[in-house]
Amino acid sequence: MTLFEGNPAMPDTLLQSLTVTPISPAIGAVVTGLDLTRPLSQETVAALDRALVERQVLFFENQPLTPRQHRDLAARFGDLHIHPIYPRVPDQPEIIVLDTHAENPTDNDNWHTDVTFIRTPPKAAVLSAKLIPPGGGDTLWASSFAAYEALSEPFKRLLDGLRAVHDFEKSFPPGRFATPEAAADWQRARAANPPVEHPVVRTHPVSGRRGLFVNEGFTTRILGLGQKESDAVLRFLFEHASKPEFTLRWRWKVGDLAIWDNRSTQHYAVNDYLPHRRIVHRATVLGDQPY
Repeated sequence: MTLFEGNPAMPDTLLQSLTVTPISPAIGAVVTGLDLTRPLSQETVAALDRALVERQVLFFENQPLTPRQHRDLAARFGDLHIHPIYPRVPDQPEIIVLDTHAENPTDNDNWHTDVTFIRTPPKAAVLSAKLIPPGGGDTLWASSFAAYEALSEPFKRLLDGLRAVHDFEKSFPPGRFATPEAAADWQRARAANPPVEHPVVRTHPVSGRRGLFVNEGFTTRILGLGQKESDAVLRFLFEHASKPEFTLRWRWKVGDLAIWDNRSTQHYAVNDYLPHRRIVHRATVLGDQPY
C-alpha cells in the first residue's frame, strides 16, 4: 500500500513515493521512500500517524539521525517525555540512552509498555539503533488489539470496566540504585511518580479499537479482585498477550529506526548478546489519559 492511497487531494507529492509493507497480519510494517534526516511536511507526518495507528509499529531502514534530528522528528508527533531515571543525551534531555553491556545488563527483557506509571502514558516512541551486537539484540512487539480480540466474550465481559494499578517501582526497584547519587535520583523519581490506575481494557483514542492495557513491566494488581484472583488473571493476560500470533520480531541494523504506538502495543528487548554491547536512543511522545 502507499501512504498516498485514500488521499488523492493531498498536495504533498512525496506521499506518492512512500510505501508501507506489512510484516505480519497482526502488527508491523516497513516504510520506504522517505528520508527522515530531512524535515517532514505536515501532510507526511499526518500520513505516518495514520499508518502508525493502523500497523502499530513502523520500521525505517538506513536512517542515521543525529540526536537533535531524532528529537525534532519525535516532536512532530507530540510533546516529549523526559524520563526520570534513564541517562540522557547531553543537551538533548528528551533522548534517553539505552547502553547495555556486561557491566550494565538490560532491564527491558520483559514484556512492557513504556512509562505506564504516569497518568498520561506515552502515545508513541521513536527508537534509533546506534550500536548493534554481531548477533542477537532483537526486539519483539505484540499487538494489544489482537490479544484482546482473541479472548472469549465471557472473558472480555469480566475484564471490561476493571482497573489496574501501574507502579514505577516494579521495573525500577530501589535496590538497583546503590550509589548515593543514584539513590537520591530514585527517591525524587519515586516521589514524582506514585502508583496510578488505568483501565485493564483501553479504547484507542483514534481508531476506537479496544486492546489490553496491562503489562508485566509496571502492572501490579487488578482492583476489585482478591489478590490471588488478581495474580491469576494478570498471569494469564501477561502470557496471552505475547502469543506468537500477535507478535513480530525485528532484527536491528545500525541506522534502523522504529516508531511504535505505545497505546496499543507491548515490546520485549531480547537479552541474548552479552558480553557484546548494544546502544539505542529513544524519544518518547506523551499521550493522553487512557479510558
